[in-house]
Amino acid sequence: MMIDISEKEFKRIADYIKTNYGINLKTEKKSLVVGRLQNVLIQNNFKSFAEYIDFVISDKSGDAVVTFINKLTTNHTFFMRESQHFNYFRDRVLPYLESMQKRQKDLRIWSAGCSTGEEPYTLAMIISDYFGAEKMWWDSKILATDISTKVLETAIKGIYPSENLDSLPIYWKTNYFQTVDTENSMVADKIKNEVIFRRFNLMNEIFPFKKKFHVIFCRNVMIYFDNETKRNLINKFYEFTEPGGYLFIGHSESINRDESKYKYVNPAVYRKE
Repeated sequence: MMIDISEKEFKRIADYIKTNYGINLKTEKKSLVVGRLQNVLIQNNFKSFAEYIDFVISDKSGDAVVTFINKLTTNHTFFMRESQHFNYFRDRVLPYLESMQKRQKDLRIWSAGCSTGEEPYTLAMIISDYFGAEKMWWDSKILATDISTKVLETAIKGIYPSENLDSLPIYWKTNYFQTVDTENSMVADKIKNEVIFRRFNLMNEIFPFKKKFHVIFCRNVMIYFDNETKRNLINKFYEFTEPGGYLFIGHSESINRDESKYKYVNPAVYRKE
């Protein structure tokens, strides 16, 4: 049994997700919406998408909206994705931050839209390598946030198919992972303990952070946003970036210079002066 979606129902879902989560569902995404939500409707005996969206909006427990978001957000990430960013972080950003924070030894890094956790774990491994024995004196815990509870559960467990680690240095595989079984590996506790995972919606009016960040990674998240949503978010990031701090975005994304005070420093890397 296939439940079809009408124009009106699609528009309601698209408006709801745009208003509350900033995600832009283009019309061609209609089949995606049907494909991803079909089973939820059938399992819960909803007769139509209209009935389902009514339920999502009125559900006070918040569980329905979590399922809705988990189904509709695409999460595709892997270790060392866009590796030139990680090289830049290691070779340029860390030496700068080390000299700037010599006294405080406090690095504040945010992985926004962290998905299943590969990005923040990669950053934690790079930091561990970079500081070596000195690392114990530094507070460099990484905040990693996402809107999807489903990906955060995976991230917190830190268990990945071993074949996903193929692109990583041998040293990392032996030092920062342990074997779970014949097919899976788990991030070692010394790296896990460096990342704090939280559910967070980038569309929230208020960002609850007491201090600004030295580095923000928000890669391949804004591809789902329209220009105005993107502009507002980038300006918010700017406000929460320390002077001299960096913003990394996805290679398929860009920041319009006239709409942001960030300065371009490298492909998909920007800096607050």
